[in-house]
Formats: sequence, C-alpha cells, structure tokens
Amino acid sequence: MSERVIPLVDHRHSLPLPPPLAAQGGLLADALGRPLRDLRISVTDRCNFRCSYCMPKEVFDKHHSFLPHAELLSFEEITRLARVFVAQGVQKIRLTGGEPLLRKHIERLVEMLAALRTPEGAPLDLTLTTNGSLLARKARALKDAGLQRITVSLDAMDDAIFRRMNDVDFPVAEVLDGIAAAQAVGLAPIKVNMVVKRGVNDHEVMAMARHFHGTGVTLRFIEYMDVGATNGWRMDEVLPSRELLARLQTEFTLKPLGASTLGETAERWQHADGGGEIGLISSVTQAFCGDCNRARLSTEGKLYLCLFAHAGHDLRGLLRGGAQDEDIAGTLAAIWSGRKDRYSQLRASGASVPSEVRKVEMHYIGG
Repeated sequence: MSERVIPLVDHRHSLPLPPPLAAQGGLLADALGRPLRDLRISVTDRCNFRCSYCMPKEVFDKHHSFLPHAELLSFEEITRLARVFVAQGVQKIRLTGGEPLLRKHIERLVEMLAALRTPEGAPLDLTLTTNGSLLARKARALKDAGLQRITVSLDAMDDAIFRRMNDVDFPVAEVLDGIAAAQAVGLAPIKVNMVVKRGVNDHEVMAMARHFHGTGVTLRFIEYMDVGATNGWRMDEVLPSRELLARLQTEFTLKPLGASTLGETAERWQHADGGGEIGLISSVTQAFCGDCNRARLSTEGKLYLCLFAHAGHDLRGLLRGGAQDEDIAGTLAAIWSGRKDRYSQLRASGASVPSEVRKVEMHYIGG
C-alpha cells in the first residue's frame, strides 16, 4: 500500500506587505465595509491532542517539525502588536493555539494584555480557548492574571469516544475537572465547543446537551469544517445545524435569542425552563462572512484575514526590523482596507474557490 502524502502549507511564505496608509485611530473598515473588532492570537503551534479534524496523528507525528522557539513572537511582541490593534478598533482578544496552555508562563501574557485599554478607556474582552487538559491546574493563575472567561473544546461525554477522538487516550473526566475548576475561580461565562462529525460523534449531541443543561455553561455545536488540507474533510460528514436543532427539540424546548455582539458566529437558543443557552455555529451550511470582524495573528507573527486563508502578512518582520508603532498601524490599515475574504459564502453559493491554494492549518492560527 502506498503511503498517504499530504502536502502542508509552507508557513514561511508571506504575502507582500502593502504600502502603509496614514496612521489612523478608531474604526477600520475592509473592502466590504466590515470593521476590525476581534483579534485571535495563536501563542503556540503545538498541541498535546491529535484530533483528526485538526491535527491528525498520521501527519503531525514525532517527525513533524514545529516552529523553533526563536521564531515565536515573545510576550512583549504580542502585547505591542495587540496595543496597535486595539488603537485601530479591536475590542476583543482571544488566545488560541495549538493548545495555548502549553506555552510556558501564559498567565504572564494574560496579565500584560489585561492591562491594555481601548481608546475610550475600556478594558478588553479577554478570553482563551483550550482543550481543557491543563485547565484544572491553570485556572486560578489565569483568573488572577486577568483572564475574564474561557472556552473549552469537548467533543463527547462518552470516555471511549472522547479518547478515540483526541487520539492520545486522554480521559474526558480530566477535561470536566478543568471546567469545574474554571467555574470555581469565576472564569465566566464558560463556553464548551463541540465539533460534530456525522458518524463519529453526532450520537453524543444529546448526552452533551443533557450534561450541561442547567450548569451555567453555554454549549455550542460547530459544524465540521473544511479547514486546512490534512483532515480529509467531506461534506457528507457534516451534520447541518438545522438537523442538529431538530434533534435537540425532540427533548428540549428552545427559544431563539438575538445576537449578543456584532459579528456573532453562533445562532443562540435558550432553554425555556431557564436551563441556560445553546449555540449553533453553522460554519458550512449558513456562512456568516457578511459581518466577519475577525483577524488572526499566527504564532510567529503573520496576520491572516480569514480562517481559510493560504498565506499571511509578516508583521514580525516589521517588529524586528525596527518599525515604529505608527508604521505598523499604517500597514495594518492598508492590509485591512484591502480585505475581501469571504470563502464560506463563495463555497455555499457554488462559486469557484481556487482548489490549488492550500489553506492554512487550523492548529496554526486557531479556530
């Protein structure tokens, strides 16, 4: 049998930086009129799980070369870039990975970012997404450093299914312990994200809904996405949110809620009995590109304008090349003003999406 060969995106490839615009504060708008409000920062490309939809073990094995430490943005560099983004209108920062809690002394970065303020003097909405494996031991330090809330990825309640999906034999009980620890220290609201893959874990939807009903945790179901080039994505493995909602409604009475913020990715539903909230992220069947206000900063400082992008703009080069903050701000304004990305809308409409372009892997820029 021949080996399965999956070419990966060369993360060293960068898009050319456009000439900077005159530095400006406040609201930026892209070519489609979308503001920049949300910055997702990947702090590591490493993860201790090998989930098949993100970092399949046959690709990301012991021979895979992760980024050397010297290429990662330092905490000081991340904070400096974040300050520039906040001056341009960013109000929310989410720390991601890989698995962000693998980055040593991550609570120090949290403390540095928590000290930032918007031009109006308001604190940032500062959050973090984790697989929960290290959360029980890190929750108190994160909270004390200034982290406000947290999102935990959890794809099954059944221990055997969960161990099979994370592919490193990690027990579900330890993730649940992490969620409990986060609740105990006041990281709230807590969100739990479940990626639903038909035929793999879709039969766990009801068990997840029952478990988190009435706990104060918001459970969100995410359609299995065609991110990157390694997960072997197929449309027939997607469970559409409409179908998932119908399953939930066989047992729960749910009332629709409006969006809580501009650019909300989840369609929100509330238990009629007061048992909390459920979210549906229809990333495949109901594209939400139209009001996407998110940018993504990779582990080594490349700016990506879409989760499905193939290359990023090298901001680390500006930082380490001696650029002043106003120069970085002008470059950011030029990059964002030219943004036209709407991959999911084009795919949903049947429009041609270049197949020869390999999208960046999700573990590299976060979900």
